[in-house]
Amino acid sequence: MFPIIDLFAGPGGLNEGFSSVRDEEGGFVFKTLASFEMDSLACQTLRLRATYRELVRSGGDLQPYFDYIQGKKTWQSVLTGAFKEAYLAAKTHVYQVELGENNRPQVDDFIERQLGPEEERGHWALIGGPPCQAYSLAGRSRRTGDESFASDHKHFLYREYLHILGKFKPTIFVMENVKGLLSSKNGDSSMFQTILGDLKRLPGGASYEIRSLVVDAEPRDLDPSDFIIRSEEHGVPQKRHRVILLGVRTDVATTVPRRVLNKADGAVTVRAAVQTMPSVRAETSKRRPKIDLDWQAVQSEALDEMRKIDVGTKPEPVKAGTLAVDTYEAWIHEDRLSAPIQHLPRAHMVSDLARYRVMAELAERLGKSPKYTDLPTSLHPEHSNVGKVGTPFTDRFRVQIWDAPATTVVSHISKDGHYYIHPDPAQTRSFTVREAARLQSFPDNYFFEGPRTQQFHQVGNAVPPLLSKQIGDLVADMLGFIKK
Repeated sequence: MFPIIDLFAGPGGLNEGFSSVRDEEGGFVFKTLASFEMDSLACQTLRLRATYRELVRSGGDLQPYFDYIQGKKTWQSVLTGAFKEAYLAAKTHVYQVELGENNRPQVDDFIERQLGPEEERGHWALIGGPPCQAYSLAGRSRRTGDESFASDHKHFLYREYLHILGKFKPTIFVMENVKGLLSSKNGDSSMFQTILGDLKRLPGGASYEIRSLVVDAEPRDLDPSDFIIRSEEHGVPQKRHRVILLGVRTDVATTVPRRVLNKADGAVTVRAAVQTMPSVRAETSKRRPKIDLDWQAVQSEALDEMRKIDVGTKPEPVKAGTLAVDTYEAWIHEDRLSAPIQHLPRAHMVSDLARYRVMAELAERLGKSPKYTDLPTSLHPEHSNVGKVGTPFTDRFRVQIWDAPATTVVSHISKDGHYYIHPDPAQTRSFTVREAARLQSFPDNYFFEGPRTQQFHQVGNAVPPLLSKQIGDLVADMLGFIKK
């Protein structure tokens, strides 16, 4: 098996994909030696999933795992026997640490122990991506005018990735970040070009050929946009666009053929992802707004007004992919679950329940998500900017459309569900953790530790595992051309 080390691992989206790759004989191709993550709850999620993989690989009894994630047994009651042995074996590679210059010595020591002596190391892969807040468009807009933004250490966490490349020289690396990296600047310098330049000047003499996973061209002929991967083109039910660099060490690059991801035969839509989930209704938040009219009456009046709107021609739905949907469903499906896990809706304020109900019905008629300015004024949010010229965030309430991939699931989903309103008007709610996880292509048996807010945060921060699996398949193919 080829070792992998995962940096800035989050809840393990990249790791899940790579760890699922099998060879022609059905054996696993990759084995995780180290996962580095600073968030304690994400580390708990990583340890639990690593335990599951240990049991799968060893042919162990999975019943304790399923008893725990379904709430049938406590953690202490399942942490015995073979399950405990698998947990103790799995947890050794999950290292909770904030990657940075101050912690380099202990991180380096851990990697050295995991990889073994340099002269005995075979080929291995480094995967992961630095935190994206400093590069994302939303993060940059929130800090407009902030003089300290240019010196934010998050701009430079990629250097921890580069440090490990230079010191340990993996055969192949996969580095992921937000599309905003391409337009992000630090002072007058393009962050993307800075990173590419730094990759050509690694310490220790290491050098890499940087390839695209979607454009088959010589590295010198690639444009920055050629590194953008659009998840919806690869069977993920979400329009998640990310910059992903594939690096191949130059001493083996001539023996490693270029490979690019195959495109799916069509889209996997929100309908394909969540329509099989049981229908649930949200509870009312204790933070009831002070409104003069009963919210049911407001909703009824708004629906009457909305139904008078001439919505025009409804757009054609996107082309669904038969093979893509079959692949997706096989990937997420789990027979051993008696009911979906982590499928409890969050509570909403009564005014938001009214908006969600009306907007979902209007979205069905429009074939797209309406702006909140399309709503009757009785359902406009009580916000100082509403109604003014140039009102920001007119799409701050967004219905996900049945017959299209979802918009990007981001970590802000942990704050509220306004961008992720369920398309079924009868359910009147935002998506649950499990539905968000399905949009991210996490298997249904993947459990996120912590309170629901933190579960949402983990889901939003992840790389879609089904996309990662396809990248892992390519990397496995490439490594197969190198003599061990």
